[in-house]
Amino acid sequence: MSAVDQATARRFGWLNGRRKRSMEEVILMLLCALCVPSILPFGIYRLMQQQWMSAAVDMALVLAMLAVIVHVWRTGGHRVASFCVTLFYSAGMLATVYLRGVSLIYWVYPTMIACYFVLRPGLAVAINSVSLAALVVILLSQLAVLNLLTIVVTIGLVNLFAYIFAYRTGAQNKALHTEVELDFLTGVGNRRSLDRKLADHADERRPHLPSCLLLLDLDHFKQVNDLHGHAAGDQALIRLCEVMRLHTRSSDRIFRYGGEEFAVIANGAELDAASRLAENLRAAVAAAKLIDGHPLTISIGVAFMDKRRAPADWLMQADKMLYAAKQGGRNAVRVAAGDAAGVEQA
Repeated sequence: MSAVDQATARRFGWLNGRRKRSMEEVILMLLCALCVPSILPFGIYRLMQQQWMSAAVDMALVLAMLAVIVHVWRTGGHRVASFCVTLFYSAGMLATVYLRGVSLIYWVYPTMIACYFVLRPGLAVAINSVSLAALVVILLSQLAVLNLLTIVVTIGLVNLFAYIFAYRTGAQNKALHTEVELDFLTGVGNRRSLDRKLADHADERRPHLPSCLLLLDLDHFKQVNDLHGHAAGDQALIRLCEVMRLHTRSSDRIFRYGGEEFAVIANGAELDAASRLAENLRAAVAAAKLIDGHPLTISIGVAFMDKRRAPADWLMQADKMLYAAKQGGRNAVRVAAGDAAGVEQA
């Protein structure tokens, strides 16, 4: 692997087991880390006061948070850990109120708000609703009805506001994420989206079916811009993507790799199936009218996405096959064999 390929691989964490941590992992570990100094002093104080049950609850929470930090740091598995942390929070809060009385009711508010930072809003509000019902049972004999109702209403309002904020933020982030990863002209995924998808396939913690990478390029596209103008060239790219959508499966993903070059991730396809897909695309484009009065064809390079190699290798191998298709006369498909040799499929 060249120095450039190594730099690319390091950027995505494909060398030496390193990878970039997701925002979900960072938030979860930070939340757990903040809990340790927040709860530990109370646990130590209650041990000194021989309040064994309360101290046991505090220390159990601290140990649970430390265990989650270690687990997420080592494995990156944040989904189940987030759910467990929420259960730890809620159970600890209920146990504390049960043991120490209504004077510690203020712990309910940060505990319930924290749920919205690590879980989907719907799941967070469901867990908090169950916790609120349990809290009512605990406090029913300790408070007058009006005081209990006041607590229930304020907790309910806190959850409502937190739910609205989390839902709106999530919707905005989803829309922004989608916008950032789409090519503004063709509507397919852009290079950023391709890099992320390749990183997902390279992640051993996320098993995928065998897949292949196709790189394709419009032949002699510069002539279109020179003869018909860039507006006509843009329309040709848009129509090319329409043809590609019609002749790929719903599970396949299309990306604009750069300029007139595109990539397709054929999910769940071995080399034979991917080569047939590439040939269908080549024939469909050759038969389509991407621009009036100017026939256009594509050349395609196909490579198997071998999990033993880095995504930079997949791109390099597919690019070599694309170059071989160009050198072989264009309007052709070249598929990388096991030894990276190219064999013509059409």
